[in-house]
Amino acid sequence: MAFERRGRAWVENEDSGSTPSLSPEKQEARARNVLLYQLGRSAKSKDQCRKILAKRGIDSDIAERILDRFEEAQIIDDVMFARVFTNSRIKAKGLAKSAIARELREKGISQPLIDDALVELDSASEEARATELAINRVRRMSGLEKEVIQRRLSGFLARKGYSGSIVQTATRAALAEAVKSEV
Repeated sequence: MAFERRGRAWVENEDSGSTPSLSPEKQEARARNVLLYQLGRSAKSKDQCRKILAKRGIDSDIAERILDRFEEAQIIDDVMFARVFTNSRIKAKGLAKSAIARELREKGISQPLIDDALVELDSASEEARATELAINRVRRMSGLEKEVIQRRLSGFLARKGYSGSIVQTATRAALAEAVKSEV
């Protein structure tokens, strides 16, 4: 028993085979509509768009043609996507360079584009971000023991993708700041 989506409801599909094939013109129109809808919701990489079109049953040659047109019109731009994504992850989540690079790879961005997007991030700015995150987090842990705070801060920063040396430096700075604020 197979189900397919029609409008907002899931309906049982009588033939459990593939969906009826559309003409190439209709597939192109559907591909354009799907991409415009998806890109209207949020920015996407070319690889993400390719996967969406494949999931919707669009032939790969038609999908590539449409993706190339969207890229020529700069509706899809992996360079700009990588830069915007990097900035949003730094500001909103405080992620480290390695975590951002991993997420960009998952979204299908090529390594040279990732390197270009992350070129502005150096270890000093990464350490400053980690320290700021740690200081903000330690303020919420006022009633805990020093060892517990240190362990939780280390885990918090490690999950953000910061290296061990940066985690140690930021944790020490945050604990020193907490001692200053208590006095």
